[in-house]
Amino acid sequence: MAGMVMPNIGAFIAWGLITALFIPTGWLPNKELGELVDPMIKFLLPLLIGYTGGRMVHGQRGAVVGAVATVGIIVGADVPMFLGAMIIGPLAAYLLKLFDGLIEDRVRTGFEMLVDNFSAGIIGGAMAIVGNRVIGPVMNNLTEWAGDGVSWLVDHDLLPLTSLLIEPAKVLFLNNAVNHGVLGPLGVQQAAEHGKSVLFMLESNPGPGLGVLLAYWFFGPRRLRPSVPAAAIIHFFGGIHEIYFPYILMKPRMILAAMAGGMTGVAIFVATGVGLVATPSPGSIFAYLAQTPRGAGNWIGVYTGLFASAAVSFGVGAALLGFGKLAEARGEDEGDGEGEGAAGEAGETGEGAEDAKETTAH
Repeated sequence: MAGMVMPNIGAFIAWGLITALFIPTGWLPNKELGELVDPMIKFLLPLLIGYTGGRMVHGQRGAVVGAVATVGIIVGADVPMFLGAMIIGPLAAYLLKLFDGLIEDRVRTGFEMLVDNFSAGIIGGAMAIVGNRVIGPVMNNLTEWAGDGVSWLVDHDLLPLTSLLIEPAKVLFLNNAVNHGVLGPLGVQQAAEHGKSVLFMLESNPGPGLGVLLAYWFFGPRRLRPSVPAAAIIHFFGGIHEIYFPYILMKPRMILAAMAGGMTGVAIFVATGVGLVATPSPGSIFAYLAQTPRGAGNWIGVYTGLFASAAVSFGVGAALLGFGKLAEARGEDEGDGEGEGAAGEAGETGEGAEDAKETTAH
């Protein structure tokens, strides 16, 4: 998963910048430039992930069939297919790799290109159909189940536990479905009665994501740290939470940090009885400032919960990253140093073998 996400971090940051600037609630609203947002998140980013995953498994041929197969799940779902692309891209490439292994040295001279092209086309097309008919609908069902689960927790006054569903759903890029499809309408009803609603803060709280990014900045792999400050700015000030999702997808255990931070924030929001007057969109600190109702108690409760969630998420994330020691021990700071070490050992073994042959010959 890390290998599929990391090479494409620049594309995620580009999308985050465009979104933060040009959407209707952005810093420089522009209808025409804002039209870039949906195609990038629904098509470009999943295709890049599927392409990269296929390339990891079977080189350029795997990349091509991975991208073709990814189109199938994009068309078959109403939500961004990042997780689906991570599944079907490598899978399609692996099937092509198996086929190439079966026909190796069995194709007559002069027919190699014909067989290669048609095998890639047939397998890629078939996997696109499978993705469209199977994986896409499954992801849509997961979206509905996540929404139903959040609604049940809200109805039974178990709000802090909603983070156990909301944070994983966000990382799967279902944040808009959960926020605007479930929490937003419920929050509007509550705000109409009480003038504010805590439901507006369950998904939009930027604290957990900020804590995860800070943990990466201080204790993550060194090759990744330079990209974190820009992502943190886009996330916290621009309100584009999607920018930190790839960092969790690279190390899925980091979702525990986001969950812990989210539960902390919601618990404080509920304990202090605070809420916002409307949905902060996008979920930036500035949107929070604009939607916080008057009263010292509201301001103290909202921002205590927000920054406490960031602190808890940072602490748990730092521990999950081993406070930097875990990354260094595994050689991640040197660009997957284990692979380089293995290559070095192989080279040394090869040189030793050559020396042995020369000695025997003499």
